[in-house]
Amino acid sequence: MTAPPDDRPADQPDDQPADRVPTDLLLAVDHVGIAVPDMDEALAFYAATFGLHAVHEEVNADQGVREAMLAVGDGATQLQLLAPLSPESALARFLDRSGPGLQQLAYRVTDVLQASAVLRERGLRLLYDEARPGTAGSRINFVHPKDAGGVLVELVEPASTA
Repeated sequence: MTAPPDDRPADQPDDQPADRVPTDLLLAVDHVGIAVPDMDEALAFYAATFGLHAVHEEVNADQGVREAMLAVGDGATQLQLLAPLSPESALARFLDRSGPGLQQLAYRVTDVLQASAVLRERGLRLLYDEARPGTAGSRINFVHPKDAGGVLVELVEPASTA
């Protein structure tokens, strides 16, 4: 490949716009969120069936959930079990509508504010105007599922980079 005639990176094809989404916008799949009606029952199931155990548990009152992170393999990717704290929580409404199962796909980002701004520029709606507190001190935001192929996409900036 020869060097492009303008400021495009050498690995950017001629037919790809210069304002494309940066390849480093999303660093990795951070976790997959699973909605469960009963946390204790779900923890027992994942331990007995898959040998997975919680490496972190907390209550996020702002989100109305009890959550547990289960390490998969080397722990770089995790499962997040989410149980509602009350019948009025958004997660309880999700369970009523869809039943237990996949609730979200979360991507790790370096800077949740920057990632949110880039996605807004591209016409996607985010659920929050500002980042909110997430699991273990992370900062989070969500892409509206109607703008992401029916998937609730979470952007997670881990606490270590916040």
